[in-house]
Amino acid sequence: MSRFSGVPHNKSGHTGVRTQTPAVSETSCYSGRESGPPSLHTPAADSSSPSSPVSTNRVTPASSSKGLNTATTSSSASARASASVFVAVVEGRGLARGEIGMSSLDLKNPDVILSQFSDSSTYVKVITKLQILAPLEILMPNTACENGKTTELFRLISENFKGVSFTTVPRKYFNETKGVEYIEQLCVPEFSTVLMETKSKYYCLAAVAALVKYVEFIQNIVFAPKSLKIRFQGSEQTAMIDSASAQNLELLVNNRDSRNNHTLFGVLNNTKTPGGSRRLRANILEPLIDLDTISTRLDCIQELLEDEELFFSLQSVLPKFLDTEQLLSNLIQIPKQDTEKAADTKITYLISLKHTLELVEPLKAVLQKCKTPLLQAYYSSVDDTRFDIILDKIKTVINEDIRYSRGCLNMRTQKCYAVKPNINEFLDIARRTYAEIVDDIAGMISQLSDKHSLPLRTSFSTTRGFFIQMNMEGNAQQAVPAEFIKVTRVKNTYRFTSVELIKMNERCQESLKEIYHMSYLVICKLLGEIYEHIHCLYKLADAVSMLDMLLSFANICTFSEYVRPEFTDTTAIKQGWHPILEKIAMGKPVSNDTFISEGNNFIILTGPNMSGKSTYLKQIALCQIMAQIGSFVPAEYCSFRIAEQIFTRIGMDDDIETNASTFMKEMKEITYIIQNANEKSLIIIDELGRGTSAEEGIGICYAVCEHLIGSKAFTLFATHFLELCHLATLYPNVQNFHFEVKHVARKSGNEDSITYTYLLSKGQTQEKNYGIKAASLSSLPPSVLNDTNKISKLVADKILQNKSSSAETVRQMADYHLALRLVQAAKNSQLDSDSLRTYLKQLKSTHFSNCAGAERSPVPPTE
Repeated sequence: MSRFSGVPHNKSGHTGVRTQTPAVSETSCYSGRESGPPSLHTPAADSSSPSSPVSTNRVTPASSSKGLNTATTSSSASARASASVFVAVVEGRGLARGEIGMSSLDLKNPDVILSQFSDSSTYVKVITKLQILAPLEILMPNTACENGKTTELFRLISENFKGVSFTTVPRKYFNETKGVEYIEQLCVPEFSTVLMETKSKYYCLAAVAALVKYVEFIQNIVFAPKSLKIRFQGSEQTAMIDSASAQNLELLVNNRDSRNNHTLFGVLNNTKTPGGSRRLRANILEPLIDLDTISTRLDCIQELLEDEELFFSLQSVLPKFLDTEQLLSNLIQIPKQDTEKAADTKITYLISLKHTLELVEPLKAVLQKCKTPLLQAYYSSVDDTRFDIILDKIKTVINEDIRYSRGCLNMRTQKCYAVKPNINEFLDIARRTYAEIVDDIAGMISQLSDKHSLPLRTSFSTTRGFFIQMNMEGNAQQAVPAEFIKVTRVKNTYRFTSVELIKMNERCQESLKEIYHMSYLVICKLLGEIYEHIHCLYKLADAVSMLDMLLSFANICTFSEYVRPEFTDTTAIKQGWHPILEKIAMGKPVSNDTFISEGNNFIILTGPNMSGKSTYLKQIALCQIMAQIGSFVPAEYCSFRIAEQIFTRIGMDDDIETNASTFMKEMKEITYIIQNANEKSLIIIDELGRGTSAEEGIGICYAVCEHLIGSKAFTLFATHFLELCHLATLYPNVQNFHFEVKHVARKSGNEDSITYTYLLSKGQTQEKNYGIKAASLSSLPPSVLNDTNKISKLVADKILQNKSSSAETVRQMADYHLALRLVQAAKNSQLDSDSLRTYLKQLKSTHFSNCAGAERSPVPPTE
C-alpha cells in the first residue's frame, strides 16, 4: 500500500500543496481510530517517520487566501462537531469534462457511496449532492487549482461551501486501479457486486482511491479487511431538490428560527433511533421517483395502520436499539495504538453490540406474521443465523448480566466486570484490587461523616472521579471542614474532596487501566473470531432505520387525517392542507383543492397580500415530497404525477455574501429553473419581478411564463401582476385561480376593509387596491392612506384591460377542455360502466352549456 508521499507535512514541502486536518468531533474521529484488534492491523505509515503524511499543517481562513491549492473556511463549532462525512470529487479532463466522479464516507456510518454522472456547465448535480451529504471535508485533485488558475467546478464548490474544509491532494492519488484494489480489500462479500457496477466508471473509482488513502493516512483511521459496505448510487432513482428550494420550503430548517422544529422534517420525525432520523432526512432531500418502491412503502404503512398489534409491538422494540450504524463503524475500525482510550471504547462498543444482538429475536418475532413484501424481506434479513453465532461467541467471554447503561458510574462498573472471571488470571487480580479500593473509598467517606457529624455521601463523575457531596438541610449554613479542598457549591449542595481521596482516586484509576488493558486483550481475541460474521449488522442497520422511518409515517396518521396518495399523470388534491401550518396552529387549517394535468399544467395564482398564496404554493410542493418518500398526505384524496425535479423561486431577500440585489437573485434563480427544468418538473414561482419597475417586471414575467408554458412542467405562478392573467385567453393549458376575500364595511370613510377566507376559487381576483386595504390594517396614519387612494387612482395603469373573448375562442377552449377530460378518463378512470356513462353524459352537457352562449344556440338534451 503506497503512502501519501506527495503530500508535505510541513510548509517546506516540495509540492506546495497544503492539506488540513479538520477538528473532527471526539466521538466520531477519536473512537474511530481506536477500535479493532491489533491482530488485524494492516500495515500503515509510522506517524513519527519524516516521510509520513500524518502530520499536516492546519490552514486558517486567513492563510488559505494566500495560495490556490487549498481553500478553507471555518464554520460553527456545533456544525463541525456533528459533521462526519468526507467526500472526494474529481472531474474528467479534455473531452471527458463534465463527467464527475464522487465518493463519500461517513465516519459514523461505515457506508462508502460511489457516484458517477454527467453534469451541466453549472454543476447543478454536484452542488445538490454535496448539499445533501453535508460534508465535513471535501477533497479534490490539486490540478483543479494549479498555476494560478482554478476550474469552474473548484470555484463553484468553494463559493457554495464556505463553511466546509476544502483540501487538495496530488492528482496521482485519484487512481482508478488503486480504487479497484481498495474495494477488493475492504468491501464485505455481500456487496462485492459493486465491482461489476463500477467496472467502467473510472472517475468514481479514482475518487474512492483518494478518499480511502486520505482517511487512512491523514485521519489515522484504518478499517478491517472485508468490513466496509461499498455501493454505487446513481442519481436516476431520486428526485432533485436544489439547496435553495430546500431552504424555501423549510424542509429541514425553519427560516425564522432555526431552533424550532416547524419544518417538514419536524412534522414527519417521530423516529426513535438515530439511524431512522438520518434516513428520514436523506429521503426528504432526495425523494424517490421509482413508483414500485414508493408503493411498497405505502403498503407497509397501510399494514401498520390496520394491524394495531404490529404497530405497538414495533413501537416498543425499536426505541431500544442504539445507533447501529455508528456501532458497526467503530467495531470495524482498527486502532493504530493500543491506549487506555482505545480499550475503553472497544469494551463499550462490545457491550453495545451484545445489547443490540439481544434485540434481534424480539424484532424477528414482531415481523414474523407481516404480510407486505417489504416487511417480509426485513424479516428474512434479520432471520440470519450469524446473529446467533456472534451472540453465542460473545456470551462465552462476556457476562450475560452485563447490560448497556447510560449512567457514567454504572457503565464504568459494567465495563470493569464485562469479561467473565477465570478467563484471565491477571484480570481477576486487578478487579479484586479495584473493588477493594472502591470499598476503602466508601469506608473512608463514612468515617469522615461520623467524625464531622455531617451528612456526607459518595458521588462520582467522569472528570473528578469519586468525590464527596453534602446536601444542606433547609436554609442552615453549614461550614465545610478545613481538611476538605476543591469546594464547589451548586444551589443547596456542596461538592468537595480531600488529599487522601485524591490519592485513592489515582490508585483506583491505575487499577482501572490495568483492568481495561487485560479486558482489551480478551476482547480483541473475541473480535478476531466474530469479524467474519459481523457483516450481518449491515442488514440489521438497514432494517431498523427503514422500519423506524415507516413507523414514524404511520404514527403521524394517528394524529391527523392523512390519506394514502395515488400516482397517475395528474396532480389532483381534494381538500389538502399545509402540514407544517397544522403543526403550528395545533389544528386543521383551511383546506383547498388542486388539479394540474398535462393539458392544464400552468396555474396563475392571484389575490391580495396575506390571502394565502405563498402558503398554498409551499403546500403543493410539500405534499408532493411527502407522497414521493412514501408517506401519507394531508388531504381527503390525492393523486400525484412523479416529479423528477422540484424547483422553487420564493422570497425577496438580498444576498450580501455574493453582493446580489433582490432582483439579481431573482434572475439567477429563474435562469437556473429555465436551464434545468424538464417535462417531469414541478415548478413553484412566487412573486417574480418585484425587484424592478412594474413595466419591466411585467415584461420579464410574461416572457418567463410563455417559455414555461411551452414545456410540460407542472407550474404554479403566484403574482400581483394581473396583466399575466390574460395568458389564459391565449394558451388553453393556462388556468387562473385566486384567493377569495370578504369585504367588511368600516364605521368611517368610504373604503371597506377586507377579511381573508384563504379559499381558492377559479378565475382571477377582482379586488382592486387590495394593497392599500392591507396597509389599512396596520398603524399607517389616515391622512397617508387618503393620499394613497387619491394618487393610486391618478396613476392607475389602463393600458392592458380585460378583453372579451370571441365566440370562436370560447368554442376552441371548450373543445380543448372536453378532449382533455376524455383523455384523462380513458387513461385513469376506474369507474364501472354505469358510472362512466353518467360521467360522460355530464361532460357532454357541460360542453354544450359552455358553448351555448357563444353560439346563441340552445343546449341539446343530455340523452
